[in-house]
Amino acid sequence: MRHRVAGRKLDRSSDHRRALYRNLVTDALRYEKIRTTEAKAKEVRPLVEKIITLGKDGTLHARRQALAYVFDTKVVEKVFGELSERYATRKGGYTALYHLGPRVGDGAPMAVLELVR
Repeated sequence: MRHRVAGRKLDRSSDHRRALYRNLVTDALRYEKIRTTEAKAKEVRPLVEKIITLGKDGTLHARRQALAYVFDTKVVEKVFGELSERYATRKGGYTALYHLGPRVGDGAPMAVLELVR
């Protein structure tokens, strides 16, 4: 029984899964739009929103927390500069998830995760 078990394993080890999430979060913040499978997009969405919320906080501690998760320092600068200003009056919901059709190769359901303007 899977009662109260949160998150998806995505058929990966925990280290591989964490690295995947960190890469997807970094790319979502860098390009403001990523195309991936629905399962990955649904898992990464709250992580992206959490990093943006840290950017809105703007403290040194929040910056260090973001740097501990996001791989690229330029992306963290973007979060604490441009994105924190863009979402200053917004209380949440910084991302939008759009469903696409199935992937041609294996039929996996695809989605686009993008930052709201």
